[in-house]
Amino acid sequence: MKLVSLFLTAFLTENIVLTKFLGLCPLMGNSKREENAYKMGILVVLTTVLSSIISYLFYYQILVPSNTAHLRTLVFIFTIASIVGILEILIKKYFPSLYKSMGLYIPLITTNCAVLGISILTIDNAFSFLETVIYSLGSSLGFLLVIYVFSTLRIKMDRAPILKGFQGIPIAFITLGIIALLFTRYGL
Repeated sequence: MKLVSLFLTAFLTENIVLTKFLGLCPLMGNSKREENAYKMGILVVLTTVLSSIISYLFYYQILVPSNTAHLRTLVFIFTIASIVGILEILIKKYFPSLYKSMGLYIPLITTNCAVLGISILTIDNAFSFLETVIYSLGSSLGFLLVIYVFSTLRIKMDRAPILKGFQGIPIAFITLGIIALLFTRYGL
């Protein structure tokens, strides 16, 4: 039951985007079309879960025993960049149409602060290995949920009669703020 609660907390009530505002760059950049949002979300889930697992193992098996835990951020960034590089190669080889549609956005996952933030949060919260997997899966699926739902809203906003000064990014941030308030106020 504790793992289910951890998953739901990471997925909804402490959604990484809506409560910690991590991952806003890919959210804003890839939420103009539902298809791109979904693809980016899936890639973030894969990257986050894999990097959290590898970072956890590296941290507890190498950094802590060698008294070099202070290097964790550097190691986590290297881990994320390596995983994204491998995923990019695999996607380019086995899913060329996906690679063509995502192109530049695949390497940008490396700079997604949500991915790094999740790895750091699992260590800061002293999660066990299984809790790390569950938390990273819940958090990254929460990112996928937000980016997909947000993309559907942005499509509607592009068709809505919005004052010129609020069109585009301004109304997107206002909408995201309202969604974040709903999540934090009502614990959705």
